[in-house]
Parts: sequence; C-alpha cells; structure tokens
Amino acid sequence: GISLHAANELGDITYVELPPDEADVIVGDTLGVVESVKAASDVYSPVSGTVIAINERLEDDPGLINSSPEDEGWICKIGNIDSAELDDLMNDKKYAKFIEKQD
Repeated sequence: GISLHAANELGDITYVELPPDEADVIVGDTLGVVESVKAASDVYSPVSGTVIAINERLEDDPGLINSSPEDEGWICKIGNIDSAELDDLMNDKKYAKFIEKQD
C-alpha cells in the first residue's frame, strides 16, 4: 500500500487499479495506480515476489486508503519474497527523517 504521508499528499483517493492476483513482481515493478482529485500515481513494488492477496474492498471504497492507509487500505500482499531486499527498505524512523527533509 501507501503510507499515511503519501495518502495525505495525494488527497481524496477516487480510484485504485489493483495488481493481478498471483502476479510475479520484481522490486520497482508497477503494482497498480492510485488516482486522486490531485493526481494519478503508480504504486511500485518494494520487494520481489508474488502477489498473494489483493484488497478487493478498494474497488468499491478507494477512500479506505485515506482513512486507513496502513491498515484497512492496504493494496496487496506479496509472498515468496527475497528477504535480502528487506535490508534496502527504510524503517519508520528513517522514513520519518526522509519525509522531514522533503518538507
């Protein structure tokens, strides 16, 4: 999915294009698209693996991303991941510092 910060930056989400279930993805691949009243943004895979679940609730209620981006507004779940790629991701503290520098 996307972070609370990203959801706030996009504004009201009006449409979500979900990835195909069971799709194989490589880190950086486009998983789908999130459209808002401000912009349309691609959502990129943070790791390589296989899409094992998609949040079909977003088809009828894309606003779940705004109200609960890191809980009920998840976009998809990826399994069979390359755990070595997890070392390249930011943790909460690093992400907060990254956002602070951007603002």
